[in-house]
Amino acid sequence: MLARLAHIRNWIFDLDNTLYPASINLFVQVDQRITDYIAIELGLDQVAARTLQKQYFHSRGTTLAGLMAEHGTDPHHYLDFVHNIEMDVLAHDRSLAAAIARLPGRKLIFTNADAPYAQRVLARLGLGESFEGIFDIHATNYVPKPVPEAYAAMCAAFAIDPAESLFAEDMARNLTPAKAIGMTTVWVDNGSEQGPGDARDHIDYTTRHIGDWLHEILEAA
Repeated sequence: MLARLAHIRNWIFDLDNTLYPASINLFVQVDQRITDYIAIELGLDQVAARTLQKQYFHSRGTTLAGLMAEHGTDPHHYLDFVHNIEMDVLAHDRSLAAAIARLPGRKLIFTNADAPYAQRVLARLGLGESFEGIFDIHATNYVPKPVPEAYAAMCAAFAIDPAESLFAEDMARNLTPAKAIGMTTVWVDNGSEQGPGDARDHIDYTTRHIGDWLHEILEAA
């Protein structure tokens, strides 16, 4: 294990575009379903729906948060709709599963999606038994990353000391609150939405593929 990470006891991972490459375009399906949901529910055309979707995403953390605040959207109805996608682009990642199994300590998922969807993704990746728990959007009471309260709630739920924790995430902005409470941060820079801009002080490590990075740190003297 890389000596600088010897203190890590809690290995926390985002789900979408973090545990699998953004290039397979699984989340593109979810993204389009979100646009479709807004168009149907609010009576908008696709262009207007897409504009509103991204407006809420950037201002509220998730499109769902904006829809709930501004339109009283039922989160269960929304999540069931947007996560109703095919997952045939996902395949077992034996290398990633082996790396996660070797990590010392606890392994958790922290996602703005919901647990049923996360479980489907993990099963397709061969990671169904790899994690102790999933802290999803329902568990945060619909307060999403990167709102700091979501991170505090996750730490409280699993009795986690942030100083002994690492968080890996493809959205660089979602690493800022993690770093602020003392977590070690890993940015999975694989081309998904929301890069870090000019500020990188909240990013400790950067990788294009989380599995490769885990094997590197595990093999390091």
